[in-house]
Amino acid sequence: MKKFYLTTPIYFPSGKWHLGSAYTTVLADCIARYKRLKGFKVFFLTGTDEHGSKIENNAKSAGLSPKEFVDKIVADLKNLWKTMDISNDKFIRTTEDYHQKAVQKIFTKLYEKGDIYKSTYEGRYCVPCESFWTETQAKDSKCPDCGRLVEKAKEESYFFKLSKYQDRLIKYFEDNPEFLLPKFRVNEMMNNFLKPGLNDLAVSRTSFSWGIKVPFDNKHIVYVWLDALTNYITALGYQSTDQKLFDEFWPADVHLMAKEIVRFHSIIWPAILMALDVPLPKKVYGHGWLLMGGDKLSKSKSDAVKKDVVDPFVLSERYGSDAVRYVLLKDGPFLGDAPYTNETLINTVNTDLANSLGNLHSRTIAMIKQYFKGVIPKQNALDETDLSLINIAKELPAKYSAKMDELNVPGALDEILRVIFAANKYIDQTTPWILFKEKNTEKLSTVLYNLAAALRVCIILLTPVLVKSSKIMLEQLGQETVKNFDKLELLGLKSGVSVFSRDIIFPRLNADKEKKELEKIAMESSVKPETKKEENTVTLIDIEDFAKVKLKTAKVLNCEKVENSDKLLKLKVKVKDEERTVISGIAKYYEPKDLIDKTVVLVYNLKPVVLRGIESQGMILCAEDEKGNLSIVSPEKNISSGSVVR
Repeated sequence: MKKFYLTTPIYFPSGKWHLGSAYTTVLADCIARYKRLKGFKVFFLTGTDEHGSKIENNAKSAGLSPKEFVDKIVADLKNLWKTMDISNDKFIRTTEDYHQKAVQKIFTKLYEKGDIYKSTYEGRYCVPCESFWTETQAKDSKCPDCGRLVEKAKEESYFFKLSKYQDRLIKYFEDNPEFLLPKFRVNEMMNNFLKPGLNDLAVSRTSFSWGIKVPFDNKHIVYVWLDALTNYITALGYQSTDQKLFDEFWPADVHLMAKEIVRFHSIIWPAILMALDVPLPKKVYGHGWLLMGGDKLSKSKSDAVKKDVVDPFVLSERYGSDAVRYVLLKDGPFLGDAPYTNETLINTVNTDLANSLGNLHSRTIAMIKQYFKGVIPKQNALDETDLSLINIAKELPAKYSAKMDELNVPGALDEILRVIFAANKYIDQTTPWILFKEKNTEKLSTVLYNLAAALRVCIILLTPVLVKSSKIMLEQLGQETVKNFDKLELLGLKSGVSVFSRDIIFPRLNADKEKKELEKIAMESSVKPETKKEENTVTLIDIEDFAKVKLKTAKVLNCEKVENSDKLLKLKVKVKDEERTVISGIAKYYEPKDLIDKTVVLVYNLKPVVLRGIESQGMILCAEDEKGNLSIVSPEKNISSGSVVR
């Protein structure tokens, strides 16, 4: 079986995650899912880099030990990956015992070989980036990567002989033109670092204690270059008693990352591997930045944002993780930098998902239901109009795979969209409604089969992107996904099977309304913690304010989970003689069957909102304690629905 090893950089626990930090992993996940559907045995690695002075200082400020500090942040990151449907095979933490032992063995091996020596470091140091710079590199005393002021630093340190590998690295770049992509990154590395000359690299610190101790010199801590970078091989068992995964998957097929750490992965990391006599990764890919207002989207930028929502948790809850994944992959910084705005998200969801894919899916199923009693008809004789759609759909898998093999996910999505656009045009060309009126059943049967066949291929190829929605769309079309893209055939569509439909999968968004709502959310989230009121501070209201809120009891008639959401339940409730639909984010706390016939308290006069294409008419009251335990507010005794709560 073909093997594929894919990594993202291990993330430094900054405490707040945003779309920029999610992009690399969503892109990697899409590629990993694609490779699995091509029949590869995939190993997809991500994780966290948890050592360093910044972690130590932040933990101290929070009154926690460094391990306690990172544990909570790592839990949040794992929750984000779950929210974004990330299918990583392993999550490595640099605080794990097996990694620390392997790093100590690596450090010792390089020291004994003569590639590490002790000296004194003197120069500039950027605390946020944890990077050393020479005076020449730190122009105007600023970090070349982040632009912040850098500190003067002088301390005893162990150094890795990076300069020793300069000529060998230059030759490797010249002999392997596909090693670093996009190709313009090669010029950046050659002209800015390799050709001007490499300095030996400080790989230990003595000014902090949170890290892996140098095994033969306990006052030194192994610095990030030998700690974090080596995770790609320690995660596979390198320098352990079981190197089976290392033997099976190394060298890595792709190291995927943002451009600011390309230097570390294309120069420092290969030099370390050369020193260890370990093969180099096959490919290093450095994408651009997701920009907000012309600047890189970072933690500080996301805190200060004034109108654009960059919180992937918020966006996934509002629009579904599939929509957020699609927007990131379609409009993200695959090559160069790419701007992000609320308008970008709304326009892409409407144009690609609602108007194009969603429209084709709903129209095709609706016509099969209307004209053939919900059963996919068979294909008959084809004319030139039919063949124009059939041929472009037949060519799609090969064109799509060519783009995906280049890691070009936006290009692959463009290929799918061409077929979707052609299929929607085909409907207008063939006018199924007129064929039905004319009782041209044979031709109508062919048209609807062709539409369903083209739609099926598009949906299957979208499964690495639209993880949840693709499954639902195929089920509604009465089809199963394929386990290998190489066996994907256009005429693999099964006729004679029933189709069905439920709620709209990708409802069209009201652009003006959504922009206002997102700006409101962004403004609320941009308030800095120090300006917020303390939790125990009570804001008093007048009785007139309370009187505006109308609370009534409601009986739950029916309850089910909302498609594409792990948090939302859809409840049908009765308020006296009136029935309402209410969406509530309590799926993690209640099973739908447990809520049926339960009496709840409803905010009766709350303005309706649309969540996942469903209008929610009110809000169910719940109580939550400081530990996060949640309970629905319910009357103590039986009382009729519609009773006023006061």
